[in-house]
Amino acid sequence: MKLGLQLGYWGAGPMTEAPALVRAAEEAGFDSVFTAESWGSDAYTPLAWWGAATSRVRLGTAVAQLSARPPTSLAMAALTLDHLSGGRHIIGLGVSGPQVVEGWYGQPFGKPLARTREYVQIVRDVLAREAAVTSDGPHYRLPLPADTAGATGLGKPLKPITHPLRADIPIWLGAEGPRNVAQTAEIADGWLAIFFSPRMAGQYNEWLDEGFARPGARRTREDFEVAATVQCVITDDVAAALDRYRPSTALYVGGMGAEEKNFHADLYRRMGYGAVVDEVTRLFLSGRKAEAVAAVPDEMVRETMLLGTADQVRAQIGDWEAAGVTTLMVTARDIPTIEALGTFVDGV
Repeated sequence: MKLGLQLGYWGAGPMTEAPALVRAAEEAGFDSVFTAESWGSDAYTPLAWWGAATSRVRLGTAVAQLSARPPTSLAMAALTLDHLSGGRHIIGLGVSGPQVVEGWYGQPFGKPLARTREYVQIVRDVLAREAAVTSDGPHYRLPLPADTAGATGLGKPLKPITHPLRADIPIWLGAEGPRNVAQTAEIADGWLAIFFSPRMAGQYNEWLDEGFARPGARRTREDFEVAATVQCVITDDVAAALDRYRPSTALYVGGMGAEEKNFHADLYRRMGYGAVVDEVTRLFLSGRKAEAVAAVPDEMVRETMLLGTADQVRAQIGDWEAAGVTTLMVTARDIPTIEALGTFVDGV
């Protein structure tokens, strides 16, 4: 088991404590540091800025959104950061959801699995630098066909000017549903799991095994990373911690995504919280946010957290490792928690 620090994306402003947290994570033996993006701060700029002060930890995006950059642009950012960090970059990708993809990026959300597969292949082709990069699409055509509206017909296949430091920069994919997780096991080097529950490990393993069994699968279970994002609170006051994180759970299942398509809500339904999800969604979308938060039960919040006394958290980490997690991506926001975690995990 390895430890990663998940810094996420910014709220209204920069995360002023991030440099100290990153420094503490590296000193505590953490394996990696990750940033994210939604529709505010981007993933790569903070990762490069904060990562410049590190020397050992791997630097990952969890996740960079597919629709934010063409695959060749993502590959450019990745090979650049990999050079600057001395080969420490992890590419973490995700499709996001239709509200963001169509509302913020102005692109169609349809066929997310096919888009992901095509995107990953183009990124790998750029990093391999074996030939000029082409793609027959249908989602990312390279070069752009001459008969495309507005095209000049002058585009030609290219390969990167800069030689990538590593042709095999790891690519981890964020995935929540069974088909997406299975495809992740087939084509990627790791799975970025959100709202992971050790109780559901059997189901997750079925999805992963389906992908590993496909012809041409890139990895086996033995060399595949399962990186789970988890909130960690070491405390004697469990009730207060649950109340602190309850609004976030309500937001993700009730207000993060459209009522007709919310992948986080679907995930919690698979966990057995279907009635709660329906009620929270109804209240949240009707503007009754306080009632939506109150409708989230303690166990729904606690199931995806590391929470309790130091001894309890240490025991919970063992449960997550037994469930197949290879990297705990903790969202700790204070140095004492980071330092304590460094003493809980073998090998750190």
